[in-house]
Amino acid sequence: MCARERGWSTVDEPVKRPSVNPLDKLSRLTRPGGVIRSRGLSDRQFAAVSAGLGLVLAAGVVLAAGPWDSGQRKAEQDWAAARNRTGGADHGSGTPSGPEPAPSARPVLAPLSAAVDNAAPDARGNPDGAAADLRTTLGPLLKAPALGTVRTAVVIDTATGERLYGQGSDTPMTPASTVKIATSVAALSALGPGHRIATTVQASPDSRSVTLVGGGDPTLDKAALRALAADTARALKGRGVKKVRLAYDTSRYSGPAQHPIGPNENIAPVSALMTDEGRLDSSDSGPAPRSDDPAGDTARTFAALLDDAGIATGPDPVSGRPAGGSRPVARHLSVPLSALVERALTNSDNDIAEALARQTALAAGEPADFAGGRRAVTAQLRKLHLPLKGADFADGSGLNRKDKVTAGLLAGLLARAADPDHPELRPVLTGLPVAGFSGTLSGRYTEKSAGTGLIRAKTGTLTGVNSLAGTVVDRQGRLLAFAFLASGTTSPSEAQSSLDALATGLAAGAR
Repeated sequence: MCARERGWSTVDEPVKRPSVNPLDKLSRLTRPGGVIRSRGLSDRQFAAVSAGLGLVLAAGVVLAAGPWDSGQRKAEQDWAAARNRTGGADHGSGTPSGPEPAPSARPVLAPLSAAVDNAAPDARGNPDGAAADLRTTLGPLLKAPALGTVRTAVVIDTATGERLYGQGSDTPMTPASTVKIATSVAALSALGPGHRIATTVQASPDSRSVTLVGGGDPTLDKAALRALAADTARALKGRGVKKVRLAYDTSRYSGPAQHPIGPNENIAPVSALMTDEGRLDSSDSGPAPRSDDPAGDTARTFAALLDDAGIATGPDPVSGRPAGGSRPVARHLSVPLSALVERALTNSDNDIAEALARQTALAAGEPADFAGGRRAVTAQLRKLHLPLKGADFADGSGLNRKDKVTAGLLAGLLARAADPDHPELRPVLTGLPVAGFSGTLSGRYTEKSAGTGLIRAKTGTLTGVNSLAGTVVDRQGRLLAFAFLASGTTSPSEAQSSLDALATGLAAGAR
């Protein structure tokens, strides 16, 4: 069973970087043919990214348009205010640069604007020195007994694509929830960040039969159903119809609805039609009691809302496809895929992750089931020239222990998400939980930690398995992508602390 990971639905604050001329560094890394050199990695695996990338990302340019941008700023300011029993956040600001931090938040956010130590060895551009520094920093930390029997690690400089550190880089490991990074990259690459999932209502030619058609949006809520019912009632009344037979269609997804782990509070049965992820309480993240029939429950709620809107539906709705010749009379679109990815990563949301895998399968013409998702995600990542040897995506969420990835793949996925040639993947970075502030990292760092606010990483926890993969800005101002995987762990809390120490070591840099 997977550990319970709770958190806020937010995105992190931008990080300042030193003033650097990216063109000077870029010219030194570029071959005559215009291809950026990637030392230590094959060109096939990691197309190197521009030397100015860390500057752009850390300055927050990509965050300014992030769909959860204002929500994160509110969360971080409220977090700081709560700790100091002062002020709140500006809920109304919509400026690209965001509101100023609350006065009480300044000590907490100090690392975000700390000056880069350009006197440190790596700032002189010595890659051998960089590798030696990381060996000195990470080597002892990786030997922590809490990390179990097998532990692997990779660190990549996103500005050059260079692998700065590796231990067991190509060893397939059970990733737990860090596999959501792969699922998210595949979905964004296949569909684009602006893709929205449609839920529709179809009416038969005589308007006497109505079908609620699920498109696979797990975040559909009662407010959306109410709007669909109102639009449907308006269309039907315009045709003089006040009573219908109601059906619901879940055929967009195929295969077993139940995840291989069985009924579990961490995930509902996977269905193309559900409301609030099948949650039976008022929660929007973390474990919760789940419906065993999310599609039927959603259809019955819709029927009641139609009745309220003046359209009688008679007996309980039945499962079935729209009648021949049916046409849409109402439609609801989900939030953009970028926002779904961010929520999936920040909250470690299993239901959204499985939906992302199935949407990727549909885009590839595969059946929208676990097997189709596996093939589609694998094929999509192969197009990005990532190291897939030994990889197996048995599900989209990481709940399945048959999932296998390497630390090299996870770090490579994050480096690819930072590549300016792939802006469609940027939500993978903006959705990562922020150390000490958001999502599944909200309680794992303290305001005194060197990594607080600088580390953004996806967590992973199963019994005996702990992982952490994300990005960090080090003291030299580099944006580093990292992945740490451990198996055979016996204490989740001690393993998490050891993983956090590794990431904090990267943030602290060479001294």
